[in-house]
Amino acid sequence: MNRNVIIVLGIVIGITALLLLGKRASKPPESATPNVSGTQQAGPAQGPTDPPRGSMAPGFELKNIADGKTASLASFRGKAVLLNFWATWCGPCKIEMPWLVDLQKKYGPQGLEIVGVAMDDASDKEIAAFAKKMGVNYTVLKGTEKVGDLYGGVDRLPLTYYIDRSGKVVDEIVGLASESVIEDDIKKILGKGDSKSAATTGEK
Repeated sequence: MNRNVIIVLGIVIGITALLLLGKRASKPPESATPNVSGTQQAGPAQGPTDPPRGSMAPGFELKNIADGKTASLASFRGKAVLLNFWATWCGPCKIEMPWLVDLQKKYGPQGLEIVGVAMDDASDKEIAAFAKKMGVNYTVLKGTEKVGDLYGGVDRLPLTYYIDRSGKVVDEIVGLASESVIEDDIKKILGKGDSKSAATTGEK
């Protein structure tokens, strides 16, 4: 009798141990939450991050509102690029757009290319009409969430990146800056590009 009780108790303990191990194995450790890149990090997965200064600006291909053709960031290589994320409903964006128009006129001949990326739910036609009303004289592309994520998640507009002629990020401005601050950053990316261009020309 005692022997049978011991056998039954052993079976019960074994089953209980197996159930506990199965539960523990089914729950991943909190410290091993995978992030977007597939590596492990402590705590919850992080969202997209801004490209750091000095790094290559993330490449993309987007539709040009003016002609419907695809334009890539790489196609502007060799120029100093002011990459401006905006939307038709963004109040501060409307304030800075006339400044960008004037700065494109002033520095375009020196190699500046302002590229506006519309992060809008509006149709291409509506964005084009808005850009025309604002007198926009620079490239306007239709943005996507995917491209927004490449630049840190565009949930704060306007968002502007300054990219030199070699394609590297020189500076970033979140929100509305004064026209003089924008112009100073334009001079930085033009200055960097000019020195490199001169050196390349000299070698040829």
